[in-house]
Amino acid sequence: MPKKIMIVDDSRIAQLQLQEIFSDTDYQVVACCQNGEEALEKILALKPDLCLMDIKMPKKNGIEVVQA
Repeated sequence: MPKKIMIVDDSRIAQLQLQEIFSDTDYQVVACCQNGEEALEKILALKPDLCLMDIKMPKKNGIEVVQA
């Protein structure tokens, strides 16, 4: 079973680049989010194995998400 990855970045270009990097691996990108609030909801719902997250984002930044 592939490991689940979630990408959190307000840059759509960064999201697409990371998805491309992981496309030929044993990892599965299960979600992409553009802000911290959306990330918190999806983390609880999807329970990814790894979350790649930007620090500077609207609504909640990466540090606030990790603290929550």
